[in-house]
Amino acid sequence: QVQLVESGGGSVQAGGSLILSCADSRYTFSSMAWFRQAPGKQREGVAGIYRGVGSTYYADFVKGRFTISLDNAKNTLYLHMNSLKPEDTAMYYCAARLGVIHGGIWAMSNEYDYWGQGTQVTVSS
Repeated sequence: QVQLVESGGGSVQAGGSLILSCADSRYTFSSMAWFRQAPGKQREGVAGIYRGVGSTYYADFVKGRFTISLDNAKNTLYLHMNSLKPEDTAMYYCAARLGVIHGGIWAMSNEYDYWGQGTQVTVSS
């Protein structure tokens, strides 16, 4: 049974940094991503990565501030978040896809097969 476990969320002041982690020790997925959902808003893609060639994808609102990466030895997905803003406040979810992702679909939540339970990120001004 697939079980994606996120960690690393918390409360920080604007301008601060956090690192989110997502691990499943039993499965290796072709593609993974981070999504977020703020209260009253739709879930949106933050960043995605295709393990095969290391392709990465970012939403415009995080480019230059967030970095997605995979540690293959630990089978762990990371999201390094810098220069955090209050508008980054949301529940962040890890997602995994058995197949390849590309620029046209990485941010589409229905393209992912498995989801974590979420970790809360709160940024205060």
